[in-house]
Amino acid sequence: MAKDPKSGEEAADIFTEMLRAQGEAARQMMQTFAPQAAHSVPDETAIDAMGEAMMEFQKTWLQFCLPPEQRGAPLLSDPASWMEALRKWSAANPLLDAEAQQKLWTDGLQLWNDVLSQYSKEEDGEDGAQLPFKDRRFADPKWREQPVFALIHQTYLLFAERLSKSVDTAEGLSEEDRENLRFATKGVLDAMSPANYPMMNPVVLERTMETQGENLVRGLERLTQDLERGQLTHTDTSKFVVGENIATTPGKVIHETELFQVIHYTPTTDEVLEVPLLIFPPWINRFYILDLNEKKSFVRWALDQGISVFMVSWKSADESLTHIDWDDYILAQIEAIDFVRERMKVPSVHTIGYCVAGTTLAATLAVLARRGEADKVKSATFFTAQVDFRHAGELKLFVDEGKLEFIRQASKGGYLDGRYLAATFNMLRGSDLIWNYVVNHYLLGEDYPAFDLLFWNGDVTNLPAKWHAAYLRDLYRDNLLVEPDALGADGTSIDLRRIACPTYIQAGREDHIAPPESVFEALKHFSGPNRFVLAGSGHIAGVVNPPAANKYQYWTNDGEFSSLEEFIGGATEHPGSWWPDWAQWLASLNDTRVKATGRRKPGSKANPAIEDAPGRYVKMR
Repeated sequence: MAKDPKSGEEAADIFTEMLRAQGEAARQMMQTFAPQAAHSVPDETAIDAMGEAMMEFQKTWLQFCLPPEQRGAPLLSDPASWMEALRKWSAANPLLDAEAQQKLWTDGLQLWNDVLSQYSKEEDGEDGAQLPFKDRRFADPKWREQPVFALIHQTYLLFAERLSKSVDTAEGLSEEDRENLRFATKGVLDAMSPANYPMMNPVVLERTMETQGENLVRGLERLTQDLERGQLTHTDTSKFVVGENIATTPGKVIHETELFQVIHYTPTTDEVLEVPLLIFPPWINRFYILDLNEKKSFVRWALDQGISVFMVSWKSADESLTHIDWDDYILAQIEAIDFVRERMKVPSVHTIGYCVAGTTLAATLAVLARRGEADKVKSATFFTAQVDFRHAGELKLFVDEGKLEFIRQASKGGYLDGRYLAATFNMLRGSDLIWNYVVNHYLLGEDYPAFDLLFWNGDVTNLPAKWHAAYLRDLYRDNLLVEPDALGADGTSIDLRRIACPTYIQAGREDHIAPPESVFEALKHFSGPNRFVLAGSGHIAGVVNPPAANKYQYWTNDGEFSSLEEFIGGATEHPGSWWPDWAQWLASLNDTRVKATGRRKPGSKANPAIEDAPGRYVKMR
């Protein structure tokens, strides 16, 4: 995107000047209250550098939340300027009329009086001041120990509550406009939290004095590195190596095309189900979300249940895959199905489609059914997959023409850099996935955790631009997949009503990527015997929930229901993982078992291999 260099420089100058003045004020404050710690505040060079870097980070993150003319606005960080910005922003809010504005200021004055009155008392109690607004960002007692920090965060929470409610109650907005405004308002409010600014966060101030500014120096290095690589760091990536302590289930790559590899995992039981299982993970992420480690691996658990497991590993898009579109992923799934059938000498396979791969699997099944080849698939399991996008949730906010044009510009090389998609998903939960890390690792200088799930989340994949544009336009925006024959692949029209194989449809109750209301809609389009299961937690933890962990729960309903509300109303809650329920369902379709020898073992003469799992494609960037 084009930008005005002059205005950007002016904004940066203003910002660094504010930080410089703020730093001097902080020195004076510390000299008064803690003379021995006054030298702990970083010098002007560190402050200037942190200011410039944070300025760039803020502008980059807010590009979806603010109109272009506001993206260069300085990142305010001293209490007076920050409060003035908050006041001006709320005053300019078109959803707050004069009466609402007056009430906001009246309530604000009352809040200040109520808060300050508590600090005039001799006894505050064991927990200090009892403040009206609670938020985990301000849970540390230091936010309540001094009246200035109590006033700062309580005022912010009052403004945030009122501005958020103004979006919910405003009249004359379409639901689409309301959702867009709600998202933008939340994004700006998250960014303006006083917890994000060094000189307004008492926890950061104390850490700065304790470390003589080392926390900010370390944070500046991290911030600069993240800005250079264009991606926020969430974990210590040095602790994980794919194939060594991630994605370690033994197996072999037995098939390869320009777009994908097929991995056949080594059996762990003497006998296996005759019908093998072929898993299609989303190409938006790496396949090893289903094989993080021995304790969390769905793959390893399925092997231990006596299932022959095959996994598709998609290649991250590069210049060689710019021609790939919707048809190619459907044809790839058909090719993988045929390959496994032929290699194992079986008439059909069980299939799993996760997220976007599940959406595509539905299209694949419809194509096979139209061609008279539906019997190639014994069953289809859908992990948090949508086919009807009417209730697709917050991701629909990114399919208006402006954002589609931005994506087109970002995909000029023929593929979309996976970092854009990672940033989009982070923005959906900005407080948890962006600003929480800014505070902990940029400002406090804390070490990154060594967390395999966060390592996987940051291991981004690129997407073919042609496929991605069609996916957002035809499915998310226009919802054409559920219209019979509105879409097609390889010259075959798609009608989801033709899908008659048994299906197992899993949704996550707290899923914000594929909301359960949206996943549930598949039941209205598939014609076969369908089993719907609602799992506790969200898009990842709701799926990756091994039984041994004994976490969460799931709900089933063997009665009649026509909506998610009716399903929940008559559902039975079961503790723990839904995986055993799925395994029992799978075995009920065909429990015939065969010896795990010969072609059932990858790398044998009847089942030659290309290379060891996890293969080359998962390591390609």
